[in-house]
Parts: sequence; structure tokens; C-alpha cells
Amino acid sequence: MKWRVFALVVCLCGSRISNAQEQLTLLPDAPKPQPGIIVGTVTDVNDDTVPGATVVLEGPALKDPRTVVSNDRGFFEFSDVEPGTTYHVTISAQGFANWTSPSVILKPGQYAILPGSKLHIAEAVTAITVSAPVASSEEIAAQQLKIEEKQRVFGFIPNFYVSYDQNAAPLTTKMKFQLASKVAFDPVTIIGTGALAGIYQAADYRNYGQGAQGYAKRYGSIYADGVTDIMIGGAILPSLLHQDPRYFYQGTGTKKSRAVHAISSPFICRGDNGQQQPNYSTLGGDLAAAAISTAYYPAANRGAGLVFGNFFINTGERAVANLLQEFVLRKLTSKAKDQK
Repeated sequence: MKWRVFALVVCLCGSRISNAQEQLTLLPDAPKPQPGIIVGTVTDVNDDTVPGATVVLEGPALKDPRTVVSNDRGFFEFSDVEPGTTYHVTISAQGFANWTSPSVILKPGQYAILPGSKLHIAEAVTAITVSAPVASSEEIAAQQLKIEEKQRVFGFIPNFYVSYDQNAAPLTTKMKFQLASKVAFDPVTIIGTGALAGIYQAADYRNYGQGAQGYAKRYGSIYADGVTDIMIGGAILPSLLHQDPRYFYQGTGTKKSRAVHAISSPFICRGDNGQQQPNYSTLGGDLAAAAISTAYYPAANRGAGLVFGNFFINTGERAVANLLQEFVLRKLTSKAKDQK
């Protein structure tokens, strides 16, 4: 009798263990973190690019080191790099001493630009000099700016004043003017101004009259409005006040927190010191552009009321544009997907 009871218990336990194992096998696999990308440009101490350099990626997550060769512009790339582990990059080229990077640890989906990969001339055939200079903030900002200047909605509409890197280095004065000029003289800006002038002409907006002369005046006033605003609010005041004129994409958190971030950006900006401050640059640029426009608007379209009306319209449009940046435009912007 005891033997039969013991056998029954064993059968029941075995059945439960079997059922537990079946349930475990049905559990879905945990999602794997999105791999990252490491890129860089191999240069010598004179900032001349070094093509044909051998670049080796090593780390505990790799069974074997990965090797690529820099292209004719000195550029190299390692894609599908597993995040969360330490890597080192070693660069070698004929006539130069080897260069080894500091430790690199990627976040999921991060697009990491490897700074400081400057090769030094080898002291002797048998001598190896390893140099790992720390990239300056200006060098990092210059590489980030190159990416931002390629950002275009649908591949052609400029979207340069958005940073998808929350830890982006501050822009120098030269870079702020470079970015403003890039927008002001972009072909799409010039063509878009012409299209808007045509709409104003059709609606007989602003008392410039009709015909070619009226269209030319509308075109000039619209372009002057835009250039004045972008140069004062995007370059002159940010340089004087040490503020960053870019919109910094948040991308995480609740929809409410992202919306608040977008709407408040015309009023709160990041200083060059990384701290939040009142956005005197953007607000000052909008107000200055509205005031300066009275110098070339028709008399019927001037006055303090119109100045402040245009100021509030510009500020409201900026808040709406930032909402689109936060929730829509990244998916439609080229090069944005390459950034973390």
C-alpha cells in the first residue's frame, strides 16, 4: 500500500514539473538591446586624412577582433556593435605609430563618433608611440555639426537646428554663424520664399500692389524677415549671451513631459555652460525681426500692434514647430536615425 501511495506522489510531482517546463518554454525571449555604431575619421597631426589605415575593434563581447580599413577620406565604421560592454579601437598605418582609443561603452542604438584619432609619425622603424589625445569640446561639436547640417525632412527640407544628442557639445561663435548662414542661403529656403511670395501675391497680402514689382517686394520682405530672425536669434544673440540656438530633442518620457519640453523651448534654452536659462536669444530674435520689418513694410502694415502681433505669431509658430520636431519629424528626417 505504501508503495502505491509513493508511486502516485511521484507521478503527480512529475506531471507538475513537466507542466512547469512546458510553460517555461512558452515564455517569449527577452528583446535584445538595439546594437550601436562606432564611426570616426583617421587623421594625422596636421588634420590631413589617412586613407588605408587598419582599424581594429576589440572587446570582451567579440569572439574575434573586427577589422576595417579607412576609406579614401579616412572614414571608418563599425556597425551592429553590442551595447553595454567595453571596447577599444586600435588604428595603425604605414609610417605612423599605432593609436589606441580610450574605453568606449555604447548605449543601445547609440551612434558614437570616436574623437581624437590622430596618428603621429613613428619615431623609428622599431619604435611605437601610442598617443590617445582627448578630443576638445570644439572638435566634438564640429563633428556633431557636420551631422546636423545633413538633416533634412523628406531628404530635402532643411532641419539643421535640431540636436538629437542630449549631450551635444556647445557650438562656438563661428559654428553658430555657420549654421545660421547654412539655413539662410540653402536653395530650399530661397525656393520656399518664392513660393510663399506667390501665395501672398495671390491673396494680395501686404500692400505692395500686384505685378512683377509687387511680387519682388513681397519676396524681398519675406526673405528679409527670415534672414533677420535667423541671424539675430540664431547667431548674434546666442553668441553674445552664450546660449545654444538649437532645439534639443527629448524623445523619452511621457507624452506630456515631451510636449511641455517642446512648448517651453521658445522660452527656455540651454546655455553654452549646459544650464537651463531664459531664452533671450530666440525671443529677442523674433522681436527684433518684427521691429526691423517696419523699415520696409508698407505704411499700412506698420505700427506697434503689428510688431507685437508678428512677434507672438512667430513665437507660437516656433512652439508648434517644436511639437512636430518632438513627435513627428525625426521619423522623416535623414541622418536623424544615425544618432542616439
